[in-house]
Amino acid sequence: MIVTAILVRLASFWGVAALLMLALWLYARRVKNWAWVDVGWSFSFALAIALWSTFYLPTHAAPLAVMVTVWSVRLGTHLLRDRVLGRPEEGRYVALRRTWGAGGFFVFYQAQALLAAVLAVAFVVPFSVLPPDLPALRWVGVGLFAVGITLETVADVQLAHWKRDPAHRGQVCEVGLWRYSRHPNYFGEWLIWVSYLAYSLAYPGGWLATIGPAIILASLFKVTGIPATEAQALRSRGDAYRRYQQTTSAFVPWPRRALPDDVT
Repeated sequence: MIVTAILVRLASFWGVAALLMLALWLYARRVKNWAWVDVGWSFSFALAIALWSTFYLPTHAAPLAVMVTVWSVRLGTHLLRDRVLGRPEEGRYVALRRTWGAGGFFVFYQAQALLAAVLAVAFVVPFSVLPPDLPALRWVGVGLFAVGITLETVADVQLAHWKRDPAHRGQVCEVGLWRYSRHPNYFGEWLIWVSYLAYSLAYPGGWLATIGPAIILASLFKVTGIPATEAQALRSRGDAYRRYQQTTSAFVPWPRRALPDDVT
């Protein structure tokens, strides 16, 4: 029964996410901006919580439902404002457009819908299983989420504020959290998925949630996260970004490394 409940929830979410991504693919094709995939992927998780909660929202899973919804809506809204509405298509999608075409992006959009359903394993267990008396683990999850969402939000706000100054055009942001990590927003994002794991470990079968932070970490380091972002940064900022790579941690915020020619 528990396995069936989990599979039904995941399958229902996948179906809805696939329809959402189909609609966004058609719209992105018309407006010639494939970055809509990131917005759809982000909002889809709040959609999953809304879908599941329509049928049943156990009290013990309510904090997790709030966590996922807050993260999903915040990230989706940020991407919508920062990278889509009134913005030119993001550089990495411009580069992919040259090789993929509309058909390739259709596959990519649907792959993101499937990925969202797979990642939902990271928080589906508490909606399907009665917990033992381990509230401490759930509170650890809430605490980790608070740290992760704060890091991600602060990093995004600092970068947006820095970009608004025309004098910074073509330069590298090295202020605030960005002085200690080249991708502090990605680190905050990963910590959020770790928080879902911590929360789920309070439940039988909660170890299934390890799939969330594992996939997110692999994606950030090997697929569409750090490699694509830094390739675009190197194309647009050149030696300034290469120096930034030499001095600044790629992921975990950490004190900067000094280079021999540093004067400060």
